[in-house]
Amino acid sequence: MLATLGFLTLGTFMVLVMRKYATAFAAIIAAPVLFAIIAGRGASLGDMAVEGIETVAPTAVLLLFAVLYFGVMMDAKLFEPISKGIIRLSKGDPVRICVGTAVLALLVALDGDGTTSYMIICSAFLPIYRRLGINPLVIATIATMALGTISGTTPWGGAATRAISVLHLDAATYFNPLIPSLLLTSALIIVVAFFLGRGQRKRIDDAVLAEVARELREQRSEDDQARGWRLWFNAGLTLVLLVLLVAGVAEPAVLFMAGLVIALLVNHPELTEQGEVVRKHAANAVPVVVLVLGAGIFTGILSETGMVDAMANTLLSVVPHSLGGLIPLFTALIGLPLSFFMSNDAYFFGILPVLAESAGHHGIEAYEIARAGVIGQMLHSIGPASAPLWVLLGLIDKDLGEFQRFALLRVVVVSLGMVAFTVLTGAITLN
Repeated sequence: MLATLGFLTLGTFMVLVMRKYATAFAAIIAAPVLFAIIAGRGASLGDMAVEGIETVAPTAVLLLFAVLYFGVMMDAKLFEPISKGIIRLSKGDPVRICVGTAVLALLVALDGDGTTSYMIICSAFLPIYRRLGINPLVIATIATMALGTISGTTPWGGAATRAISVLHLDAATYFNPLIPSLLLTSALIIVVAFFLGRGQRKRIDDAVLAEVARELREQRSEDDQARGWRLWFNAGLTLVLLVLLVAGVAEPAVLFMAGLVIALLVNHPELTEQGEVVRKHAANAVPVVVLVLGAGIFTGILSETGMVDAMANTLLSVVPHSLGGLIPLFTALIGLPLSFFMSNDAYFFGILPVLAESAGHHGIEAYEIARAGVIGQMLHSIGPASAPLWVLLGLIDKDLGEFQRFALLRVVVVSLGMVAFTVLTGAITLN
C-alpha cells in the first residue's frame, strides 16, 4: 500500500511539473501532502515537514550565499580580463580560440547560473567567431558541456543542490571525491574543443586568418591600471575561497558567507550600494532556495511515512542481489537519457531518492548515487528541458534541432568519459 502511494506521489509530481500544470515548488509540496493524507498521516504533516526542512537548511544557506557571492564577482567583471587575454593570445587561430572558449566556459560555469554563463561566453567570443566565420554551434557545444560539467556538479549549482538536499547529504563530503573526475572531464572538453577548432580552421580562408591576426596585433591591450587593484583582490579572494572549500576547513555555507561579506565591503563600500547588489542577485538565489526547502518537505514526508522504504523494497525485489553493487553505475548510465528528456526537478526529486534507498540496502552510500546522478547534466544542458539553452540558441541564432544534431554525439562521448572517470577515481564504486 505505501509503495503504491509512494509511486503515485512521484508520478503525480512528475506529471504536474512536466505537463506544466504547476510550478516545481507547488508540485513538490502538494503531491506528498495529498498522498500523506490518503495514507492517514495528515495529523503528522507539520512534524514531518519540519523534519525535512531541518535536513536541507544547510544546503539552502550554502546556495543562497554562493549565488550572491558569484553575482558580485560577475558584476566586478572578474573573468573579463581572462577572455580578452585569451583572444589576444589566440592570434586569430581558430584552434586557440576554441580551446580558449573551453577554458573560459569552465571558469565562468562556477557561477552556477546557465543564462549568465552563456551570456558571458557569447559576449566575449561570438564577435570573433563571426569575424572568422567559425560555426557558432561550436561555441554552443563547448559552453553547454562546460556548464553541465561544472555548474551541474558543484554544490551550489542547481542540479547538485537538488541531489544534496533531497538525499540529505553534506556538501563537502559529496563534492571532494568528484574533483579528480571533474578535472579529467574538463581536460577532455578542452581536447574536444581542440579538434573542433582544427575542423573549423580547415574551412577558413588563410587570407581571413592573416587579416584577423593583424587586427589583433594592432589592438591595444586594456590598461591594467584602469581595472584597479580590486580585480586582483577579487581573483585572490575567489582562489582562496575555492582552496578552503576543497580543504574543508569550515562549512561551505560559512565560507561563502564570509566571502560575500568581504566582497561586498571591498567592491561596494557604500551602504546603499551593498543593499542594491544583494537585492539584484537575490532574484536569482531566492527561487532556488525556496525550491530546496520544498524538497526538504517532499523527502521529509516520503521518508517519515515510510513510502521511500516501501518503494525501495519493491524495486529490490526485482533486482538480482548479485547486481546490487552496480547500482551507482546503472544510475550514471540511466541518468544520461533521463536527464536529457526530463526536468531536473522531476529527475532529482522523483527518481534519485528511490535509487538511493535501493542502493542503501546493498550497503552503498547515498553520496555515490548523488555523484552518479549529476553525470547526466551535460546531456540535460542540450535537452529541451534546459531553460538556459533557449537563451543560448537565441544568442547564436540557431534552432534546437540543428544544434542537437551538431552537439549530441560529442556530448554523449564526453558524458561517457565522465562516467569512466568517476569510476576510475573512486567517486562511484563497483562492488
